[in-house]
Amino acid sequence: MPQLLTPLVEANTTQLIAEVNRQAAVKAIHGKLDIQFQDTSFASSGLADKFRRVDATVTVQRPGKVYLAIQFTFIDIAKMTSDGEHFRVAILQGDEKYKRFIKGTNNADYEQFKMDGRDKNGNQTKEVRAERATVSALSNLRPQHLTDAFLIRPIVQPAAPGYFYARSEFFEEEADARPQAKKGTRVVRGYYLLEELVQSAAGELIPKRRYWFDRVGSIKLARVETFDDRGVLETEVKYDGETAVGGEHAVRLPSRIELTRRKDEYSISMSYQAPETVTLDHDYEPQVFVLENTFGLKEVDLDNRNGASPKDPP
Repeated sequence: MPQLLTPLVEANTTQLIAEVNRQAAVKAIHGKLDIQFQDTSFASSGLADKFRRVDATVTVQRPGKVYLAIQFTFIDIAKMTSDGEHFRVAILQGDEKYKRFIKGTNNADYEQFKMDGRDKNGNQTKEVRAERATVSALSNLRPQHLTDAFLIRPIVQPAAPGYFYARSEFFEEEADARPQAKKGTRVVRGYYLLEELVQSAAGELIPKRRYWFDRVGSIKLARVETFDDRGVLETEVKYDGETAVGGEHAVRLPSRIELTRRKDEYSISMSYQAPETVTLDHDYEPQVFVLENTFGLKEVDLDNRNGASPKDPP
């Protein structure tokens, strides 16, 4: 039998909500990241492709604002911004057919971009698959998902009309990640689950968010799952490595974040390169979050043609 990790800390619903809102008090984050994309399109068959780890600079600010620049060996691969309502993505490297400047609306539902993963000679290579996965992920990455991953939404108290919260206990068997653990060792970890439920017009309770709290040794937010209006899982964000993030006025935050979008078939792992150098709660000017097409890239306006055909920039 796998060992049950102890001690298990007790907490009530009010304490769990307070832990979410402690992290949600952060208004803005700017820092250097290690970032890695993973193609999960074959996850159902137990396969997934991970691609090289690259450097990134991220700036996120409430509500819904983000600037993300991704580099490899000091060369810009892609840049992305959102002003809270509209997003822009510039794909700067890779095969010529992948280079584009994508514009759209945060809350719109667009058909996913699909890349065939083949080079100009019709061959499917690991490098081309890597380009395809990165471009596909960036093309389908919505800024609010990235912003919500870094800047967790607060839980309003008292709860808004039609919103309900329920706490439960859960135990999950998982790999033993402790430094002294032997390879292949399994353990059982205790969690609290906090369900955010909303009542539909028909009176049905539908899950909107599920918060997972690791109970071993202390209460730590470990995972946030979000659901669509039908109760289907849309986004899963895992948190790990809680540490002091920031300089003089540091806040204890997760140092590693993994964002998974099953519908869009990708996962992104992100970790702070130096948590102590991260800047918290600076007020950034609006133009920081509006990317302009100064690269001469072909443009795809998702609101204009639903991304059907790129057009040359003016």
